[in-house]
Amino acid sequence: MTHAPGAAEANGSSLSDAHKPAKRVKRRVSTAHLKTVPETLAEREEIKNAAERFATNLDKSRAFNKSQLEAFGRQMLADMGRPEKYLGFAMVLIGNFFWRQQFLATPFERRLLLLPHCLKHAEGCPAEYDEFGLDCEKCGACSIADYKVRAEQLGYKVLVAEGSPIVLKIIVSGYVNGILGVACLNVLEKAIDKVLIAGVPSYAVPLHSGDCKNTTLDEAWIWEVLEKYEPLEEQQTQSYLPLMRASNRLFDDEERFARLLPRVRSKTAEQAATPLGRTEHTAYDWLQHGGKRFRPFITLAAYDAMTGGEAIAAGAGGDDATVPDGVGRVAMAIEAFHKASLVHDDIEDSDLYRYGRETLHRSLGVGPAINIGDHLIGIGYKLVTAARKEIGAEAAADILDRMANAHVRLCDGQGAEMAWQAAPDFTLTPLDALQIYALKTSPAFEAALYAGIRMAGPAEAFEEMIPQFARHVGVGFQILNDLKDWRGDVNNKLVAGQDALSLRPTVLLALALQEASDEQKATIRSALSGEEPTSVRLGRLRRVFNDLQVFEKADSLVEKSRARAEQLADAVEQEDLRRLLYFFIDTVLAEEDAPAPKSNVLVQLPVTAGA
Repeated sequence: MTHAPGAAEANGSSLSDAHKPAKRVKRRVSTAHLKTVPETLAEREEIKNAAERFATNLDKSRAFNKSQLEAFGRQMLADMGRPEKYLGFAMVLIGNFFWRQQFLATPFERRLLLLPHCLKHAEGCPAEYDEFGLDCEKCGACSIADYKVRAEQLGYKVLVAEGSPIVLKIIVSGYVNGILGVACLNVLEKAIDKVLIAGVPSYAVPLHSGDCKNTTLDEAWIWEVLEKYEPLEEQQTQSYLPLMRASNRLFDDEERFARLLPRVRSKTAEQAATPLGRTEHTAYDWLQHGGKRFRPFITLAAYDAMTGGEAIAAGAGGDDATVPDGVGRVAMAIEAFHKASLVHDDIEDSDLYRYGRETLHRSLGVGPAINIGDHLIGIGYKLVTAARKEIGAEAAADILDRMANAHVRLCDGQGAEMAWQAAPDFTLTPLDALQIYALKTSPAFEAALYAGIRMAGPAEAFEEMIPQFARHVGVGFQILNDLKDWRGDVNNKLVAGQDALSLRPTVLLALALQEASDEQKATIRSALSGEEPTSVRLGRLRRVFNDLQVFEKADSLVEKSRARAEQLADAVEQEDLRRLLYFFIDTVLAEEDAPAPKSNVLVQLPVTAGA
């Protein structure tokens, strides 16, 4: 796939070879056997020192992904004659020394210290949990307080919690530019794709085991970086962080949001409470809040890639990207269309939650929700036409045409899904399901990518690539969403198995029907249409899916979508755009944080986030 930083130097290949795309290492179902931490300090120090030497040869101008880091780790262990079981440990340490100088160049007040709650004293810990994790009482019973007190004295933000979503959210919000983290190898593995590929300087200290209480670590490894600050003259590694923040601030910066999209009927709280102002107020609130703003980010990043790549070149410590108002309005329009489709989709699918709160049709009623979705569509067109003087009328017309086409195809896909739900046909094939996915999910990705490229200039050279790339990424994304339905999704649908019981024509169902015996098909029909308790029906369906290896086959389809998208990215000659496409793939098709739960129904606490 993408060029591995420093691969030429590390492997002794030529400089010209270093810029050729490297194929992704095939992903492994289980990595538990690769997460052993060496038992003795001497062994750990030996691997640490080797990692420092290895990292000196790496090209630090570009961030790596997990696949590239794994290749580095394997090579280093082979050179040392060390077993594969230390791979996860070696990967973390190589990553540390890749980022070490840039982390140390981050001012203390722009750093985050992330500590695991498993360091606390398991019995008798007086601390309570709040929305950000453990609120340490500094009682002295464990080492958490020692790190926390000193870090806060220096100016760090300190978080006692685990998981990359909340960390990435804090980073994107603009509070920190670097992370010092303590975690087990399981957690660190999950963080790589979510945080490091974005170009965030990070330094991690692995726990000695994955036990979730009273665990230990090499404390000296924390202290040797915690109190050290060594400024650099300039940032070394490119980062998408400035563009992520710019995308966020299109919506979070109240002053700019109001300037780019002025209110008409809800300028004051009093007007917003009136019948005339209520629709606009709710639509604006829905547009501003919730979600990761990934689609507008893609628009901004594509524009940056095609206009010199200044934003990513600034690195994680650089200022937020400067976004022209016209470009910002088009990126906001992409999000408005996306949010409108979600409002309507939630009604059609009878979804219960979105962004950790009740869906609009549940909180306000179906009629008002439909109307708010329609209002968001109008906002989208309004934003693009308002940008035409800055981006050019022809570019605005081309973007509107692409958005309109995307809207029609999305409706075709959603219509096909509802038609199937109204009259279920249990001859559904995987191809049928994938065709619906391509219509439902890919158009929004396509419109976002096309809009950024087109605002930068003519897009004829990418006319074939853009829809094909978006199709493969969109299909893979939708299959992952199906898998989330069985694992539980804290961002949106909080009840596991909801899509299955809603009789959606998912690829999981199609894969099961393709291989099921007559008896298994009867079980599927009974589970989907029966009147037994939800947990019983889901249990039966899960057993059939497990027996037919449906989840494994779905994972394989995701990997096929990934490979096809990567082939298209490999062929793009414009380097900044090619790198963005790789980042697009790695972000949208990131591995899941957790395996499917054994329980048949999973209900989780709301967390304000979203897709």
